[in-house]
Amino acid sequence: MATITFTELSKQLKTGLVAPVYLFTGDDVYRKLEAAEQIKELVNPDEFNYMREDGSSCKMADIVAAASTAPVFSQRRMILLNNADKIRKNSNALKVLAEYLANPLQSTCFVILHNDSKKSKKDKTLESSCSEDSIITDFAEIKGLQLNNWIKQHCMQKGLEIDEQALITLQQVIGANLMALNTEIEKLSLYLLDRQDKTITVNDVLSCVGLSKEEDPFALNNAILDLDRNTCLQLVQTLLDKGEEPISILNKISACALKMLRIKRLSEAGLRGQEIVQAAGLMYWEGGLAAKAYLMPSSARLLKSLDKIIETDMAFKSSSVSNPAIQIKGLIMCLLDK
Repeated sequence: MATITFTELSKQLKTGLVAPVYLFTGDDVYRKLEAAEQIKELVNPDEFNYMREDGSSCKMADIVAAASTAPVFSQRRMILLNNADKIRKNSNALKVLAEYLANPLQSTCFVILHNDSKKSKKDKTLESSCSEDSIITDFAEIKGLQLNNWIKQHCMQKGLEIDEQALITLQQVIGANLMALNTEIEKLSLYLLDRQDKTITVNDVLSCVGLSKEEDPFALNNAILDLDRNTCLQLVQTLLDKGEEPISILNKISACALKMLRIKRLSEAGLRGQEIVQAAGLMYWEGGLAAKAYLMPSSARLLKSLDKIIETDMAFKSSSVSNPAIQIKGLIMCLLDK
């Protein structure tokens, strides 16, 4: 078997060469399906020589039987098995599939999508069963500048541009899921269809996900990381008035406190700038946080705040808090006390 990168896979497919087995691992389902579609175009199977099955519901014996059968009036047969991670460990289905992978039929192109990276790291049954002429490629979620460029490129394909703040907001709201990001870009292209200016703004992004500028889901997080205590207190009250669950607000405060603690400890250890960004696992747009490490609460205060957050979380879950606003605002005061 050959383990190759996504870039190497793309180059190989452009040559027109097709392997008998492709095993795609990792969490990025969008790019896996794109690669599978490229392979399908190369194989060009008709309806009699193409199967698409799902690991959660398929009969593996039938799939392997089809894979072991010569194509009908064609050079190749193609089988796409999605969600192979749903096949139970040590099951007969997994054993049957592994036996086929060890000696695949050359006239069949069997593409397997394993969509749980944690599971594939623990169970190497499929990888270790693949024959020497099989191809294994890991599709990890893209991040940082690579994700940034992917979004810009897909916006350009729709005739759109996206400003920097809108780009950051889109990533904050949607995350690194390319399938979801592609859907949002499709929605944005329709939203801007009749507008002469095709530049996507923050308001456009928030509107397309059903939010207004005042409902920015990251407003509280940003205010905490900006160490803006007064804005935090106002936002907490606004969120509670609009019906947001106290535990949800608590989770936002906790995430920010943990992020600041990582940054503070790295700064105290002598790291600076980009070293902190990388070691703390920050996104590229959070580089400014490293420069503000000296302004952040001390490690002792952050640890004390986290203890209080845990206590408050337990109190919320036991329904022993009569006024959540007072509890949450008290946490903000403790965390950002000047």
